[in-house]
Amino acid sequence: MRIVTFSTLYPNAARPGHGIFVETRLRHLLESGRVEARVVAPVPWFPSVDPRFGRYAALARVPREERRHGIQVVHPRYLSVPKVGMSVAPLLLAAGARTAVAGVTQRDNDFDLIDAHYFYPDGVAAAIMGCNLNKPVVITARGSDVNLLPQFAVPRRMILWAARRAAALVTVSAALKTALTQLGVDGGKISVLRNGVNTRLFHPVDRALERARLGLTATVLLTVGNLVANKGHDLVLQALPDFPDACLLVIGEGGEERKLKDLARTLGIQERVRFLGVMPQEQLAAYYGAADALVLASSREGWPNVLLEAMACGTPVVSARVGGTPEIVAAPEAGVLMAERSARGVVEALRQLMRNYPDRSLTRRYAERFGWRDTTQGQLDLFSRVIGARGGSVCQGERAA
Repeated sequence: MRIVTFSTLYPNAARPGHGIFVETRLRHLLESGRVEARVVAPVPWFPSVDPRFGRYAALARVPREERRHGIQVVHPRYLSVPKVGMSVAPLLLAAGARTAVAGVTQRDNDFDLIDAHYFYPDGVAAAIMGCNLNKPVVITARGSDVNLLPQFAVPRRMILWAARRAAALVTVSAALKTALTQLGVDGGKISVLRNGVNTRLFHPVDRALERARLGLTATVLLTVGNLVANKGHDLVLQALPDFPDACLLVIGEGGEERKLKDLARTLGIQERVRFLGVMPQEQLAAYYGAADALVLASSREGWPNVLLEAMACGTPVVSARVGGTPEIVAAPEAGVLMAERSARGVVEALRQLMRNYPDRSLTRRYAERFGWRDTTQGQLDLFSRVIGARGGSVCQGERAA
């Protein structure tokens, strides 16, 4: 089977950790030996690489084409209009990427389907291109593309149009499938194919050695994720005064960093909080393994990989009860779900975890149940059905808005 994986959520030389979950899923699929893939991962156009322009300049430095882990990736540019461009984003994305997707046909003797990740604008743009190129499209929903964006009228209409056009739909959790069906999407088209965890990369470490190397003592709490409001890092900071012997490690970057540092100073806990920035996945295992608990206080999630990554390193978790988290934290050895999403909820869940702290080897064993094998087989079966059932275009008479 020859596929084109299409997503703006894909790592690149300038942002190697961006959308790594899409790349990881594809790498496991390719290991089956039954699929060939080309990746089209568009990036917003920006005219300057001057570092003064921050992340916009980083986007401009993304190469037009690169090879990652043996996978050929092209990065066409598309016009992105900040703040005011949401309604036209799929059209601009499709216009910028169409030549690159069509070019796969010319270079590689055609392809069988478009495998799109993230429903809006990526999935809608893929559906538009699928109509134009008469190719079936499979769209994977991953989180806020279903939990947040359909609150806006135009994205909602376009998501529903793309769902009708798509040959099949995938969600990474049962909760996301429910959310899609509540929007009016045909549940019969939706397969739940969760993300797995790389148990070779994320594994238990020598805790005493790593804690000594990292200069850690007493109780170590860890939070990992973009420093944005919906991740709830502020709730974890507000909970820390209730644990005077604990320190908090914060891994990630984002626009909330200064606000969070100011909050730590206001709470008088700045000496017990380390902001470590972004780090490669290869380095994360040491921090997961050294921690006593990972805390995730997000207001919305699809299938948060950080929970399984921590568990694979033997570290139990405390998580808000949102999205797919109840499907992940489903046993005492996995950790504790908060009764409420608040600073008090974080405190109570952490205390419950510490009172009944699980055997870390059992936490690791629990995570091992979430490998990639079943997900990969599910993709292979789904793609085979889609390709085998392919008929004429279903776009006749359809409009994308």
